[in-house]
Formats: sequence, C-alpha cells, structure tokens
Amino acid sequence: MIVLGSTGSIGVNTLAIAKRFSLNIEVLVCGRNIKLLNEQIREHRPRHVVISDEKDRERVDHNSVFVGEEAILTVIELADSDFVVNALVGFLGLRPTLKAIELGKKVALANKESLVAGGPFVDTSKIQPIDSEHFGLWYLLQQDKAVSRMQITASGGAFRDWPLEKLRHATLEDALKHPNWSMGQKITIDSASMVNKLFELLEARWLFGEGRYDALIETRSMIHALIDFTDGSTTAHFANADMKLPIAYALLGKVDEAILGPVDFLELGSLEFREITSERYPIWEIKDDILKHPERGVVINAANEAAIEQFIAGEISFLDISKRIINAYGHFDTAPKSIDDVFAIDHEVRHYIRSL
Repeated sequence: MIVLGSTGSIGVNTLAIAKRFSLNIEVLVCGRNIKLLNEQIREHRPRHVVISDEKDRERVDHNSVFVGEEAILTVIELADSDFVVNALVGFLGLRPTLKAIELGKKVALANKESLVAGGPFVDTSKIQPIDSEHFGLWYLLQQDKAVSRMQITASGGAFRDWPLEKLRHATLEDALKHPNWSMGQKITIDSASMVNKLFELLEARWLFGEGRYDALIETRSMIHALIDFTDGSTTAHFANADMKLPIAYALLGKVDEAILGPVDFLELGSLEFREITSERYPIWEIKDDILKHPERGVVINAANEAAIEQFIAGEISFLDISKRIINAYGHFDTAPKSIDDVFAIDHEVRHYIRSL
C-alpha cells in the first residue's frame, strides 16, 4: 500500500496493522520527522519515499527519495499498489485523493479536507473512512434498518469546561491542552473550536448521503457514533479510542480477530453527554446551513486554515478563528462547479482572510 502521512498517529497505527498482518508497504510519505521515517524505512522497506523539504533529503536512509507536494502525485502514479491510506493534514490531501481515485485505487481516508472541500467531485464509492466517527456510522449501518438520524460525538476540546468569559483570553498553549489525548497542532485547535466536528458532519453527508446529521459531546470519548432508527430505537458504537480498529477494517475488508480489547463498562462507570452550543463554539451557528449546502465546504476549510495560521502567529485571538470562518462563509456565497473552481475558491478565500 501507499501511506501518506506515515509519521503521524494514523500512519503509525496503519504501519502497526501492516506489520501484524504482513502487508506490503510500497510508498511512505512524511513531512519533517526524518528520524521516525528512517525507522519505518528499516522496518517496512518501501520502494519509494516522499518528504516535504529538500534540505532533509541527505538525512533519509533510502535511495529513492522524492520531495514536495507534486512528488506525492508522482509516486501514487508510479506505484503498483492499488490501495492508498491518506492521513495527510489539510487541503494538501485533496489532490492525492483525486489522483488515487483517477487511477482506480481505493482510498482509506483520514484526510478530512478531501471531502469537506472537494466532496462534490470525489467518488465516495472508492473511499473507506478511517476516522473513528465515520467508521462507527458505517459499522452501525451494516444493519438493514431505516434510519431517522445519524449522530457523531465530540470530546469538547480544550475549552469544554472553561468559563465562557475566559475564552476571549485563550492562548495557543491553552488550545493545545486536549482533555483526552495528544494530537497534532491543527486538529487539536480544530477540536477546541469544534470546527473538526463540523467537518466530520460534512464528511458524513458526502459519505452516507442526504439525511439528518448532528453531533453531541461525550466527554469520555468511548462512544463514536449513534444512529436513531425510524422504529424509535437507538444504537451506539462503543470502542476504546484506538484508530487500529477502523484502519484494520479499511485494509483487510473483514476482521475476525480482536484488534482492541472490549470496553469494560464497570471500569467506565458512567458517561456524560453535553449539547454543543454556539455560545461556547460559535462555529455551530452555521452548522445547519452548511449541511444544507455541503458543496460550500471549500469556503469554511480555506478560511479555517488561513485563520489558524494567523492564530498560531499571534495575529488574532482564538475566538477570531470562528468569527473569520463565519465572515467568509457569508462573504463567499458560492459553490464550485468543477474541481478547478475548488482550487480557485480556496485561493480567493485564503487571500480574503489574510486581508482582514
């Protein structure tokens, strides 16, 4: 297989499953973590490697090293593998998803932005989701029953317990203190703002079609998805928080052995659910409208990425991230007609946010 984002948490878990089931790794793609990449090269012996910065080339212990975003597309085309795990972060992941599908390859997708920004132009029949929430929905949908509503859960992020009046003073360091686990910088900020969950609702809409979608906070992160059926029953997908389970299903198709230990409900003790409110998470103001117009996801994704850059640079406050996304969503009342439009709108929105 081809693993895009091999040194991130999804990539590391993918390689753990590959080792356990003796799956061949043809390509590894990573950013700047060359130390870990070299360890992966020694263990999995890929045919090609892609890194992000030319300055790191001499540090890579491999004789076939490509560099840069275009190189990712090149190796996808060069590779014999018909399976791509896309765990890249950000809009960068869209072109590789499109290239893989164009070449007839199957994509195990953890890159949210591929569907958030490019959803109208992505053939989801070639996609197997490996986010725990979408895997949970997929798992529950194996029952042949009429569905009333699909829900995913959120942890609530770094500020779920903060007094509302303190949020305006939240710093980057504060935003990165996730209450449940350690993740990359962008996804942790997205979790704190609830943008991450808005993106996942959009992904669900593209993956599973029209319907009622919503989210709620489950503070223990043990339930990943819930489905209300039309008969009045609700089924929840419980699993210990470990990405190896959805990855195993994506890679193997069928899983007949224990990937994780079962949830110990006596140890768990209790669960707590909370509503996601726009007072704490202002981005939730546009949730219902964006789900009615999912093709406009490119606007909120571009605005979010540009605003996060400004927040990290100390140019805006944490709450300004959501304000700028909402501003851009109102300003760019447009939908792409083609994949070229997606990239053009993305460029325009980023320029607009940086000019504010």
